[in-house]
Amino acid sequence: MSQDTRRARSAGAPAPAISATTLSTYNAAALASATTVIGHYSTSFGLAARLLAPGVREEVRTIYALVRIADEIVDGAAAEAGIDLAGQRELLDDLEHETERAMDRGFSTNLVVHAFAITARRVGIEPALTRPFFASMRRDLDPTPFTPVSVAEYIYGSAEVVGLMCLRSFLHGTSRDPQELAVLEEGARSLGAAFQKVNFLRDLAADRDALGRNYFPGVDLRRLTEPDKNLLLDDMDADLLVAERVLPMLPPGSRRAVTAAHRLFARLSAKLRETPATELMSTRIRVPDPEKLMIALSSSLGPNAWRK
Repeated sequence: MSQDTRRARSAGAPAPAISATTLSTYNAAALASATTVIGHYSTSFGLAARLLAPGVREEVRTIYALVRIADEIVDGAAAEAGIDLAGQRELLDDLEHETERAMDRGFSTNLVVHAFAITARRVGIEPALTRPFFASMRRDLDPTPFTPVSVAEYIYGSAEVVGLMCLRSFLHGTSRDPQELAVLEEGARSLGAAFQKVNFLRDLAADRDALGRNYFPGVDLRRLTEPDKNLLLDDMDADLLVAERVLPMLPPGSRRAVTAAHRLFARLSAKLRETPATELMSTRIRVPDPEKLMIALSSSLGPNAWRK
């Protein structure tokens, strides 16, 4: 307090008004921080997200920003900062606890968490979805080899629940009967699973060499064969097919964006199939930016404007 203010108060004069930052301003800063995080990490996601309706786009960005921060704790940034596995687990626990607190009370000093909590409270994302996600992130800090059962649990938590969170945003304000909702949820889970499995295959070398992970139990990553590769891709393409069937059921505000994301990963799957298995051990396959743009543009015209 300044000396002038003390003198004024002692003389009985009213104290000068103090400007306060409103919650709406804080919310806007939090939402902008989520957009910044996504802008630094994912060009593919950013391209597809532009096709979302503005309100939905904002909500989905908050979901992916939280996912990205958790990923960085377990996938490299924290380790590069000199934090050991025990410290990474502590950071992840802290992030999960803060996320649940913010979902409950509607405020966090962590801007990315605060932005996510705005969306979670608005569209009905509950701890039943966030807890499996954090469990899967925690699993990345466990060197125990995956089994078919544990990798299925991992994919559910790391990807399928993210699809379900996004679906909550897509359907917010709409009414669906239980049977239709079950079909949409199956599609959201299948699309999330396909995204994750495709990323596993194209990041094969980095996951194996830098992180010591094998998300394909029963497959020898040192000697990946063409039959192995094609069997994995058959599974991914089956997930993509399930997801494709529900695209027309999505609201217009999200349908084009999800269609673009689906087509992008279908194209990535096709490129992986075209690439010899031996090359996948040393090459990260990607869809060139001009082709990504064409996929986004064609998807913006509607689901029937482009066919693989």
